[in-house]
Amino acid sequence: MTAPVLHSAQADTPENRPVLRLKPKANARAIRRGAPWVYDNELVMDRRAKKIAPGTIAVLEDAERQELGLIAANPTSKIVGRMLDRHVDATIDQAWLEVRIAKALSLRERLYDAPYYRLIHAEADGLPGVIVDRFGDTVVVQPNAAWAEVLLEPLADAICAVCGVTNVLKNAGGRGRSLEGLDDVDRVLRGAAPKAPIPVAMNNATYMADLTGGQKTGLFFDQRDNHAFAARLCENTAVLDVFSHVGGFGLAALAGGAKSAVCVDGSAPALDLAAQGAGHMGKTDCFEARQGDAFDQLQAMQDASEEYGVVICDPPAFAPNKPALDKGLRAYERIARLAAPLVEEDGYLILCSCSHAADLTSFTGACLRGIGRAGRRAQLIHTGQAGPDHPLLPQLAESGYLKALFFRL
Repeated sequence: MTAPVLHSAQADTPENRPVLRLKPKANARAIRRGAPWVYDNELVMDRRAKKIAPGTIAVLEDAERQELGLIAANPTSKIVGRMLDRHVDATIDQAWLEVRIAKALSLRERLYDAPYYRLIHAEADGLPGVIVDRFGDTVVVQPNAAWAEVLLEPLADAICAVCGVTNVLKNAGGRGRSLEGLDDVDRVLRGAAPKAPIPVAMNNATYMADLTGGQKTGLFFDQRDNHAFAARLCENTAVLDVFSHVGGFGLAALAGGAKSAVCVDGSAPALDLAAQGAGHMGKTDCFEARQGDAFDQLQAMQDASEEYGVVICDPPAFAPNKPALDKGLRAYERIARLAAPLVEEDGYLILCSCSHAADLTSFTGACLRGIGRAGRRAQLIHTGQAGPDHPLLPQLAESGYLKALFFRL
């Protein structure tokens, strides 16, 4: 993909910022109350506005020309404006970035005793479209908005200055980058990329994070608390972890005293990392990996009358947007229907969704339909969400994307 022509970071000064104005019927009140996005159909998109280069810092005004704040503008995206600062005289530079990063770091350092966590969770941490995951002395940045691509160099410097890290990697695999017209090229911004997967200790388990060749940034920190709750259910039982990636729930279960864990995933490299994690934990003898399509594997296990004390299904986003919602909910229902027969009597079924388009009510309904179609009766004993290093912005429903339902069957 050809990246758009972006201004240099030095181009932003209060004197040369363009102005974007809301239409008379646009909801300026929502912006004043914290809504972080401004869509193309809410703005006066005349010829001048459409010529604004992606990533430009602009002033947002309401229909009466009252200033609402600074936005990162991208006329090529449906989200034309992302709120950056309520003060129009702010300078969006490295010093400004350092203040936001320091605020985010102070929360994570209070929550965790080791530097392995999501450091920046986009809008909720005041840096819209920016994801930063930390792995000790290395951080992986996903700049999923054009403004962050413009300011990528000062962003890398700010992270190093605030966190004291040496290595900063850019991961260009975020789904939002294509919507912003950005490239898909990964690169090293500071320091060097790790030559081998990094061991990450969480919930007494060890996960191997491939920061350059793995999914997303290398590891899913968002399920940490749900892994811990699941581990409480797994003592002295057989566990099945479907869509396991690098062994998320399965390795946590082994650390929690499970007698065995079977991890199922379509990716051989991910399963190899899961096996390495089990080896680090001294659990090779009670770990098994099965590669293949999850739906096919679940059906084959059902045909073989396999049973487990705990079954977990943590699939990718089946409903990443509203047009995919109906199809995605049917997929979640099918997963529940195939997984429920594998759970022994009084065992546990854990079903997860990272689809922000499927709200909790819709996702729960799909799961219950699937469980019911399998002829099982369920108690819902716990509902989990992303950990506190993935804070939710109340004005942005999409930031509450993760749902984990814990059923006793």
